[in-house]
Amino acid sequence: MISKKHMRILFAVYLLILFKVIVFKYPLAQMREIAASWKRDVFWEGLGSANFELFKTIKLYIRHWDNKGINSFGNLIGNIVAFIPLGYMLPRICKASRRVFICMVQVFLLVLGIELFQLLSAFGVFDVDDILLNCLGAFMGYLFFKIQDRIYQKRTREKGL
Repeated sequence: MISKKHMRILFAVYLLILFKVIVFKYPLAQMREIAASWKRDVFWEGLGSANFELFKTIKLYIRHWDNKGINSFGNLIGNIVAFIPLGYMLPRICKASRRVFICMVQVFLLVLGIELFQLLSAFGVFDVDDILLNCLGAFMGYLFFKIQDRIYQKRTREKGL
């Protein structure tokens, strides 16, 4: 197994990549252009394009699964897969996160923070379905952690006997 120190480094690298892919996904010139356009009404504009209706985007992606213009598969699966490592690594580096409730609250707050940043900054679009899919991915990672931890505990007990 990877040491806790190495897992923390890996976790930090993962978070940097995650933020680059999700929050700072645009080229630097485009991000500067977006930032230069910030005014007081950016928030209100973000509210206009935000999705606060649960399953709205998910239904849209499923309905247009075959549409070549919309990458439905990539958007749905990507929102899940991108957060599987978070659900796996968080309990590996933080003992409190080994409890599912604590881990999922931490994940929810991080994902909500990302979505709110997108809403306030115009560096993306707030979507409640992203929160759901990201948390689902993290939960899958958490389950993987639990399965691996049980196998490790069982092997440790067997070796000790």
